[in-house]
Amino acid sequence: MTPSSQDTPRIRVFSVTELTKQIRALVEGHLGGVCVEGELSNVRQPPSGHCYFTIKDENAQIRAVIWRTDMRSLPFVPRDGIRVRAYGSLTVYERDGSYQIVVKRMDEGGKGSLQAAFEALKKKLGAEGLFEVERKRKLPLLPRCIGVVTSPTGAAIRDILNVLRRRFPNLHVVISPARVQGQGAAEEIASAIDLLNKRGGIDVMIVGRGGGSLEDLWCFNEEVVARAIARSDIPIISAVGHETDFTICDFVADVRAPTPSAAAEIVVGRKDQFLDTLRNRSQVITRLLKHALLEAKSRFNASARSYVFREPGNAARVYRQRIARLQTQSRNSLERQFQNNQQRTDDLSGRMAQALKMQFSTKAQQARSLERQLAAYNPLAVLKRGYSITFKADGHAIRSSGEVKPGELVRTRISEGEFTSKVTI
Repeated sequence: MTPSSQDTPRIRVFSVTELTKQIRALVEGHLGGVCVEGELSNVRQPPSGHCYFTIKDENAQIRAVIWRTDMRSLPFVPRDGIRVRAYGSLTVYERDGSYQIVVKRMDEGGKGSLQAAFEALKKKLGAEGLFEVERKRKLPLLPRCIGVVTSPTGAAIRDILNVLRRRFPNLHVVISPARVQGQGAAEEIASAIDLLNKRGGIDVMIVGRGGGSLEDLWCFNEEVVARAIARSDIPIISAVGHETDFTICDFVADVRAPTPSAAAEIVVGRKDQFLDTLRNRSQVITRLLKHALLEAKSRFNASARSYVFREPGNAARVYRQRIARLQTQSRNSLERQFQNNQQRTDDLSGRMAQALKMQFSTKAQQARSLERQLAAYNPLAVLKRGYSITFKADGHAIRSSGEVKPGELVRTRISEGEFTSKVTI
């Protein structure tokens, strides 16, 4: 027996929007203002200036927001891990059907459990010297092989590989996969670091993941990861989360990068810088060589235009005239000295004669020395050894076959005379 329409209770049919509005009215009408105490998590503040976060305890969590106008009156900066007491009103966010607290005022109530654990481990490792600058290693100048410890399916590895492929596609990358979130992730990260060290051949290592809440990044705050980084023989770049995220991994690593993409840029940026240095030095060397060649060419051209090379016979005549002049001066000097010495007493005549002989011998030696110099510098002497000098019609000496053209007349000077020739090739 089918029940009649009169027996079926009538149920109101709501649209999703209508039902959500009813729920919002009930929540806001019955609860009104609330005060919630808990630990902040997943704090984020977009460019709008509003602040979004989660307030949680051991068993539950609730979303919350502080509008930009109320953010200005907060006595502290909200951040993951601190314990707060938030005052505001409970409301329903109609677009996704979730409820949240619109916070008007918030007081800091101490550190949450995760933040307290973070500070305790940071203090412990800092006392052991794991954060000291002196123990941090320099990154290699030209890495050939880069190791990466991260999730093989996450956004971080894609960002790293995109940067490396775009800038230096010939770099070799070895990925040591590990979970980067959740239970057991810290042990996997530490094992992956140790594995790359055992493998060998790795020049630098990137350890990290993309952004997330304090809970998401917590494996990089575990002591087992910090110890693995500290004992690594390979220099390590920590690239965890976003620029505002700091982990224990950042403090122990040799270099901290604000993001995984930035870590890849740090690695290949050093190679880029090295190549720029090589190019700059190559340009400097090229300029210096060109300058040296121009100076050498200038000196050569100046020598080629000199008096000796243009008219070799003139140099010989100059040296012969100098010798003749010296001989004349010597004879005149001797005659004057002889006439003067005749007037001296007879006792000095013998010594005077000896002195004159010595002076004459010295002058003769000078004359012979000048004659030898003439022979050494006389270009005609070179011609006597079988060499020749060829001149163009304008009298310039020819130094290269490229200076003449077929059919051009040239004049060749040899030891015994000269002759004219026509260039055929």
